[in-house]
Amino acid sequence: MKEFLVETFAHHRTLIVFLHVISAVIWVGGMIAVRFAAHQSLALISDPKLRLERAAHTLKRLFTIVTPFVIILIATAVIMAVGLGFRAAAMDPSGNVIDEYAMSIYNTVHIKEAIWLVMSINLAAMIVRRKRAEKALQEGKLEVAKDMLGLIGKYMVPVNIVLGVTAIFIGVVLRNAY
Repeated sequence: MKEFLVETFAHHRTLIVFLHVISAVIWVGGMIAVRFAAHQSLALISDPKLRLERAAHTLKRLFTIVTPFVIILIATAVIMAVGLGFRAAAMDPSGNVIDEYAMSIYNTVHIKEAIWLVMSINLAAMIVRRKRAEKALQEGKLEVAKDMLGLIGKYMVPVNIVLGVTAIFIGVVLRNAY
C-alpha cells in the first residue's frame, strides 16, 4: 500500500496538492460564508419557524456541498503524508529518530491530520444535530430545533473555522519546511 501511495503521489503530485488545497478552501470558506454572511441574513427573518427552517436548509446545503471535499481532503492528506516520505526522513525502519528536524516536521504533519480529523468528527456531529433539528421542526418543537441549530451556529461552526484556518496555516508552514 505504501508503494502505491508513493507512486500515486509521484505521478500526480500537482493534482493531489491542488485537490487538497481546494478542498480545504471550499470547506473552511463555506463555513465562513455561512457563519458570517448567511447567518446574519437569516437573523433578519422575523418568523421564528421560518428562520429555523431556512437555517436548517442552509446548513443542509453547506454540508451537502462540503462532504465530498472533506473526503477528498482526507484522502489527499494521507497520500501526501506517505508520498512525501515524512516518516522515512525522520525515522529508520526500526523506529529510531535519524533527524530531529525531520521528526519535528513529521510530528507537525500528525498535528495537522489530527486537526482535520477533529473537524470531520465535529462536522459529523453537526450533520446529526441538523437532521434532529429538522425532525423537531416537522414535529412543531421549535425550542428543540432552536437549541440544536443554535449550538451549531454559535460554537460548532466557529470551532471548525478556527481549526480549519489553523490547519491551512500549518500546511503553509509544512510546504515551506522542505
